[in-house]
Amino acid sequence: MDKKRLISNFSKHAHLYDSYAVVQNTAAQRLIDFLVRQNFSNILELGCGTGNYTSLLRERFAGAKLKALDFSPDMIKIARQKLKDKNVELIVADAESFSLRGPFDCITSNACFQWLEDLGSALTKYKTLLSSGGVLSFSLFGPGTFRELGSSLKQLLKDASFAASHFISPDDARLLLDKGFKQVNVQQIWYVEEFRGLTALLEKIKYSGIRGNGLYKKRIFTAGILKELEAIYLREFKQIKASYEILLCRGIK
Repeated sequence: MDKKRLISNFSKHAHLYDSYAVVQNTAAQRLIDFLVRQNFSNILELGCGTGNYTSLLRERFAGAKLKALDFSPDMIKIARQKLKDKNVELIVADAESFSLRGPFDCITSNACFQWLEDLGSALTKYKTLLSSGGVLSFSLFGPGTFRELGSSLKQLLKDASFAASHFISPDDARLLLDKGFKQVNVQQIWYVEEFRGLTALLEKIKYSGIRGNGLYKKRIFTAGILKELEAIYLREFKQIKASYEILLCRGIK
């Protein structure tokens, strides 16, 4: 992962994020109900973005201390406005390299961990910050995300490298959690969006940050390529749609 590019992509369009983050908000609603306890007192959220999931945490756990961090200063700036007077400590920091003292009884993250450079090492770090019986609960996108676009790209450009295809699978997520956590639970859910055209789908990917450090390796979308790609897409899938594979993951220390 190119962290500088990640930060740039998320920061550049931070002001548009909330208008396009339908899938992330859907994942956040599922994730808040996926938490197994109702009495957390010290919560750390990683990759908080503009604070949408943070708002759900604040509402659900009104009496808890709540720290939330994100590596994009622009995202944090929006979150500060959104969470003004909500008693949330917002920090500009990277979800893998931050330095905070625990213990926390809950560490949680929505739609962020697919962008970590080393998820296994990160999970080990988070475990050390949890109290005994503490909960790690997160959502992330799986490799089936944008499978229609990935398939169409492969037909058009055989050497196209599609970033989402390298996201972690449900089985691999479970294996990583099994190494350090008890009562591991990994659930897979699917969400499908329909679009009026290919350009609308690409705008959604661009402005919601789903592309992370690049949905594909090269800048390949010329006008001609777009026209050919949309024709393949419609031939294969009859409409411009996007599937999202969302993994809900939980482990207890």
